[in-house]
Amino acid sequence: MSGTRPGMTTSIMTDNNKPLTDRIALVTGASRGIGAEIAVLLAQAGAHVVAVARTSGGLEELDDRIKAAGGSSTLVPVDMKDSDGIARLALTLNERYGKLDVMVGNAGVLGPLSPLDHVERKDFESNIAVNLTANWWLIRTMDALLKRSDAGRAVFITSSLGWRGKAYVGPYAASKAALNMLVQTYAAESANTNVKVNAFSPGPTRTRMYAGGWPGVDPATLTPAEDVAKAIVPLCLLSCTESGKVWNYKDGKFLSFRMPE
Repeated sequence: MSGTRPGMTTSIMTDNNKPLTDRIALVTGASRGIGAEIAVLLAQAGAHVVAVARTSGGLEELDDRIKAAGGSSTLVPVDMKDSDGIARLALTLNERYGKLDVMVGNAGVLGPLSPLDHVERKDFESNIAVNLTANWWLIRTMDALLKRSDAGRAVFITSSLGWRGKAYVGPYAASKAALNMLVQTYAAESANTNVKVNAFSPGPTRTRMYAGGWPGVDPATLTPAEDVAKAIVPLCLLSCTESGKVWNYKDGKFLSFRMPE
């Protein structure tokens, strides 16, 4: 891990300039898109952000943004499929901080958009590995740290496709449907603890991943990643008391895991 750079700035928060002061926040897939935006906002809110992503270059750009915003970060260039790397991160967090206050499981891949009978096995398994198995491994390795927080908060980024059997998105949709059950299970198992566990469904967002899957969609019609990230921040705060729910960005509210039409 590298790159601890403290500082101060005015937060985007209006009710409390630094509601996450002295708190440790882990964000996966933090080098770009929603992950990068939520990392910056959590840092602005006072958290020290542990930013995880595959690309060192993207993490360094993120660190520059966090530094410019007056926040602090630790950069962790590791692939989410590297289970040993994630386990080592958990050990390091335990040694350095003894707890974890916020965990945002954002890392994800879209994978192949094609008929199921055309999907290569390696591509299907890669999709499941990143979108599902890696999040289970985060829970497996970080749960004890979250429970040492006075108010641990875990948020996992899901997709409305996880509720809908649409053509040509089978691997991605299946991984998100399974993630939804993982989140519900973890929430149920955390019911008698200080940990609150929720999912977040952003809908179509102006990201590189969305553009890669649907290049014909006008980016101007999509929600900016920063706006989506702003809606994630409240789920990371001590004031969030909901658990086992999904925040649907389109509706702007918590729902049960039965998505609206």
